[in-house]
Amino acid sequence: MSQGTLLYAQSGGVTAVINATAAAVIGEARTRKIKVLAARNGILGALREELIDTSKESAAAIRALAQTPGGAFGSCRVKLKSLEADRARYERLLAVFKAHDVRWFLYNGGNDSADTALKVSQLAKAFDYPLTCIGVPKTVDNDLAVTDTCPGFGSAAKYTAVSVREAALDVAAMAETSTKVFVYEAMGRHAGWLAAAAGLAGQSPDDAPQIILFPERAYDEAAFLAQVKKVVAKVGWCVVVASEGIQHADGRFVADAGGGKDSFGHTQLGGVASYLAGRVKDQLGFKVHWTLPDYLQRSARHIASKTDWEQAQAVGKAAVQYALKGQNAVMPVIVRTSDAPYRWKIEAAPLEKVANHEKKMPNGFLRKDGYGITAAARKYLEPLIRGEAYPEFGRDGLPKYVALKNVAVKQKLPKWEG
Repeated sequence: MSQGTLLYAQSGGVTAVINATAAAVIGEARTRKIKVLAARNGILGALREELIDTSKESAAAIRALAQTPGGAFGSCRVKLKSLEADRARYERLLAVFKAHDVRWFLYNGGNDSADTALKVSQLAKAFDYPLTCIGVPKTVDNDLAVTDTCPGFGSAAKYTAVSVREAALDVAAMAETSTKVFVYEAMGRHAGWLAAAAGLAGQSPDDAPQIILFPERAYDEAAFLAQVKKVVAKVGWCVVVASEGIQHADGRFVADAGGGKDSFGHTQLGGVASYLAGRVKDQLGFKVHWTLPDYLQRSARHIASKTDWEQAQAVGKAAVQYALKGQNAVMPVIVRTSDAPYRWKIEAAPLEKVANHEKKMPNGFLRKDGYGITAAARKYLEPLIRGEAYPEFGRDGLPKYVALKNVAVKQKLPKWEG
């Protein structure tokens, strides 16, 4: 096998199964006698030459990593601009790669990460440096193009559906003399996949969630309040699931947190559930409870989907295989080959077809009234949350998660001041 090291980095918001992908990357590389370095805190670690030697971790630790949530090596929300605008950063990356003989770069993230991996591959080509770049899919938002689903989504979707079903039983029990309306806020800036997953909690229009608010449909307060009133009159109570990204007809986010924008250029969102709860209480007089699961949606490894867990590992293994074959600027994506029984496979897709392309909910997945999912959506979503991949539990009743040593390699370059 040719000399060289493989550099792996995690990007953006982590998921319940991103470490399963990392474990698969390290495991597959070890079988091929390839050394794996991991960047501390994503692309920042690569720029700062803060690299972790994964060979210092035991085989048992890597196996445990596959059942541990979070991002074992750290992640970050840092978006590199175009090659022209951010050339100094890209050249710094190449300098770090050369210093540590990095010949394969695997970037585990979403749309922006796919774009970065693509740009790094282009720069390496321009400088005639032998580097193979692979984008590895990850996001709870399920908005990556080309791939049928994104590792991380299935587990977040399972957590969402389970949580909504359980909370609905609580609301139903208390509705006579207490809470009439419960509002659950789901992640999803522009695409309502997680909100849609909540629809799996019920089977009929009267089952919770009786109302789902999607970012793909403009928020109409009068219509929403009328629907809540209608459901309470018929059922006795109402569960609302709202995507954090719902917008008014003029494009303003209902839950604009007023916190400016992050490095990806995204408006900080948060608080749509509390806002809706306030409007329902003030306008309809119902007692309302609300919840903002936030990080819980993407960190709930204890109830991870087995399908999702297996797919997370499959893309990690395939990424290493593609890299060693020299399949540059590609991403291993999930291809659905059958709905019943559910079957899937991994194929390579060009990064240019993935980067900066956003997959939203198809119109055929949204009920005509805009407040629920269709049979087509259920057919797509159900297989993704099937199966349980429970972590091992200790005598203390808690999951046994691993903390890696994360031993740093010796730096060879001047400190980066960028």
